[in-house]
Amino acid sequence: MRVTKLISNGKGYPTVKGVRPIIDRSRDPHFMREALAEAEKAAALGEVPVGAVLVREGEIIGRGFNRPISSHDPSAHAEMLAIRMAAAEAGNYRLPGSTLYVTLEPCSMCSGLLVHARIQRLVYGTVEPKSGAVESRGRFFEQEHLNHRVMVEGGVLAEECSQALSAFFRARREAAKKPRED
Repeated sequence: MRVTKLISNGKGYPTVKGVRPIIDRSRDPHFMREALAEAEKAAALGEVPVGAVLVREGEIIGRGFNRPISSHDPSAHAEMLAIRMAAAEAGNYRLPGSTLYVTLEPCSMCSGLLVHARIQRLVYGTVEPKSGAVESRGRFFEQEHLNHRVMVEGGVLAEECSQALSAFFRARREAAKKPRED
């Protein structure tokens, strides 16, 4: 199921001089597969398999995968790392006109980053029932005081994204059941 919503507090689409943006959704599955490839890198390191890519004008400008455990950095979420990479390359912390593709619904920390970086659009794969801040546990982008609006679409390749997480946690549970050989 694909969920599409615009977070705008009833003010309509975020616009530039009153013109509704034209959004090309045809490449969403392609870019979500790129994010899934990033998630595989996280899983290979024993990290929760979440991946992200940041796209502007049809080109990937940032990539990231979860690394909080291996980097000893609680902020090293896939979204953070993809946006940091793009901002460093652009020489600007604001990245207007970009779309973030992430395999899992962002937490509140990452949602705040999207606003601060002026990300135009968020596309995520599957919901995060424990800490998702877009629709599952909170509605971060619906806060009236925010100075930027983000277009949000969820459910892109939801099954594939959910399966990657389920397989990771299933393998982790199975490994925990096995007796250790010391």
